[in-house]
Amino acid sequence: MFESGLQLPLSFAMLQDDIFHAPSGQELIRIIFRWVHFVAGITWIGMLYFFNLVNVNFMKALDAPTKKVVVPELMPRALWYFRWGALVTVFAGMSYYAMYILRPDVVNQRAAGGDASLLMVFLGWLAISIVFWVIYFFLLPKLTKDGRILGVVTAVLVILMSVLIVWCLNDQLEHRGDSYASNKTLSIGIGGALGMIMLFNVWGIIWPAQKRIIAGTVSGDPAPPELARRAFLASRTNTWLSLPMLFFMATSHGDYVILGK
Repeated sequence: MFESGLQLPLSFAMLQDDIFHAPSGQELIRIIFRWVHFVAGITWIGMLYFFNLVNVNFMKALDAPTKKVVVPELMPRALWYFRWGALVTVFAGMSYYAMYILRPDVVNQRAAGGDASLLMVFLGWLAISIVFWVIYFFLLPKLTKDGRILGVVTAVLVILMSVLIVWCLNDQLEHRGDSYASNKTLSIGIGGALGMIMLFNVWGIIWPAQKRIIAGTVSGDPAPPELARRAFLASRTNTWLSLPMLFFMATSHGDYVILGK
């Protein structure tokens, strides 16, 4: 039995070349970006679901003196992981998207005789997500009375944005009637754009509002209710957007191909 135990590591070592291999430098960079994106994304979306599924109703159940104790202790810590998780998720995801998903499609298009530019394709995709978030940002204060109307408007914006992204990516990566935009490029193009909007909601709406809400809770001078309402609706928007965002991220792995080739 002792000899069998010694033979087990040797057996694994013999299988190493067939099953395991040490990553090269470029492969290691890719692995790091992917896993940073995964871990930060789990942190971000986990905190998002905590805020919307647990914290909202929990805070409603607290009286003012209890809130004055709980909020300064809980919210700054939770929001730190929330906002930085969002930033790291999107930064790592954008880097991975540009280097390992868009680049091969650009290379393929240029090999076929096209003149696509990785920088222009990436900036065009990024510009679309920014423009649609700016539209959402200016519409939000006008649609705070009824969240259902905001939901319908947001759905329309997301559909229009998705159609525009698919059209632009196909157009930029087209040559002689053939599009070299892969399923990964198109699917993550949509999912990543939704992630960008969610990031802008975190840093542009939710976090600025929460800073004032926390300060008002501590001082006893509450922040304006419309500020809390906007932060709540932006957070709820992110919760709903996380579902199609994750859906389109999943389509990129080929379990079910719905876009491109």
